[in-house]
Amino acid sequence: MATFNVLIVYAHQSATSFNAAALDTAVKTLQLQKCNVVVSDLYAMKFKASATAEDITGTLKNPQNFQYGEESLLAWQEGRLSADIVEEQQKVKEAELVVFQFPMYWFTVPAILKGWFDRVFTQGFAYTPEKMYTEGIFKDKKAILSFTTGSYESMCCPDGINGDINIALWPLQNGILHYCGFQVLAPQIFWAVEHVTEEARQNMLEGWQKRLEGLLQENYFTCELNWPFNPPCTSCTDKD
Repeated sequence: MATFNVLIVYAHQSATSFNAAALDTAVKTLQLQKCNVVVSDLYAMKFKASATAEDITGTLKNPQNFQYGEESLLAWQEGRLSADIVEEQQKVKEAELVVFQFPMYWFTVPAILKGWFDRVFTQGFAYTPEKMYTEGIFKDKKAILSFTTGSYESMCCPDGINGDINIALWPLQNGILHYCGFQVLAPQIFWAVEHVTEEARQNMLEGWQKRLEGLLQENYFTCELNWPFNPPCTSCTDKD
């Protein structure tokens, strides 16, 4: 069996969190399937979230009117991106599956993970005006969001107080991942982890383990607002 390369981009501050347990479950389960698993622990790495001129080495094309997109594209073409970006891009390049593990903050990813997208997915490396969506650069790779929420699933259905989770996930799954070509798998959502029993949390982890055992064979879903997996939900901020 050929080795399958997996990158897990992990964004949580605490080693005792549920997110850490979900990460540990993923690493162990995928390794048992002979996967080569690489983890980018963004907080432990002290990954810089802000996209600035410091991300480019050497002379800027237009220092008086700095434009990050233009300068980072040129730096990527000329091999002048900062070392931390180059390292993460190499991990993505080698990966066949990328898992993003995080707590949902304000209906999106934590700032450090958003910064990872901003800095790592540079034009040229992750997309071009000619290579997007089904023709995107990463069209042969799969990606999945795995995250915790502070809200119950019932609060995030179309009729729930928070609205349809699919709408909240659209910018991440379609606007970032599928835009770059990824085959996006249905998300793994751990609902209201800080409000449920320890038994319920353990059942969630067991469900995640079971899914991981067949994850490599899963087909991606169509990135439309009527996604066929129908998980209604998520909260503004989850501290666990």
